[in-house]
Amino acid sequence: MLRIHQSILSGTYPNASSLAMEMEISTKSVYRDLDFMRDRLGVPVEWNGTKNGYYYTREVKTFPPLQITEGEIVALVVAEKALQQYRGTSFEKPLLSAIRKMEDSLPDVVSLSLSDIEQSISFQTRAAPILNLELLDALAKATAKRQQLELSYRKPGQKNPEQRRVDPYHLANINGEWFLFAFDHLRNDIRTFVPARIQSLRQTGRTFKRPQKFSLEERLRGSFGVRSGQGAHQVVLRFDEKVADYIKEKKWHESQKLRELKGGAVELTIQLSGLEEIERWVLSWAGYAKVIRPRELAESVKQAARRMLRT
Repeated sequence: MLRIHQSILSGTYPNASSLAMEMEISTKSVYRDLDFMRDRLGVPVEWNGTKNGYYYTREVKTFPPLQITEGEIVALVVAEKALQQYRGTSFEKPLLSAIRKMEDSLPDVVSLSLSDIEQSISFQTRAAPILNLELLDALAKATAKRQQLELSYRKPGQKNPEQRRVDPYHLANINGEWFLFAFDHLRNDIRTFVPARIQSLRQTGRTFKRPQKFSLEERLRGSFGVRSGQGAHQVVLRFDEKVADYIKEKKWHESQKLRELKGGAVELTIQLSGLEEIERWVLSWAGYAKVIRPRELAESVKQAARRMLRT
């Protein structure tokens, strides 16, 4: 609507077709926005049959400000703070541009001090992944445009990289880390790639059609992080009373069930398709987490603990 407003202000008498073409939307959307501007915002927009376009029947110096609550202003500031982690990436410019447009449409006077919010809210990240921003930008564009890629990819523990031809289906930031979900032609299956491990990439010149059945949500449903397996494991963990509150304060998995035990301990039950990621998580609790089942997870945790004792 701001762009429609600016176009009408230019005095060129734009019509629905020209506006739709300029903004790459449907004429139906243009008509809906014009109706909203006229009927809800009180903007004096009318049709001029002679000029075959829209104009203002009286002077309009500024677009009517958005009606926004204090809670929404706080949310807007929080969103802008969250963008700090994307400084230097291809996401920074369009996201900041969108936020600036929203801020410019706010009333000149608000009853909330934005400077106070600025100073009282921040985002801090520990162990931030080391990213090649140009490579991340190339991955984002190739994923959006359905462009096939050839990657030089080094898996953990390998000395030499492998060449992988992939169709990038989805680029996701999960718990602060980036992952590329792509169809790997070498493995003939969908694989998860870590952008930080991609040494180089090039476009093959081919495009692909992403399967409609692909769903990241479904793919990650049985995982504890990003790695899904082929099994079906009911994982039961018991947490000591010293860490029970930390467990109760978060939702660790969509399938989780919590049971409070006598003495303050808690029992967490989740359904997983693989055990690799949950094993590392159990070990991170420094002995305050005990595996009740499955037996194979309990054994792998014991073996890992023995290895730590030997070091």
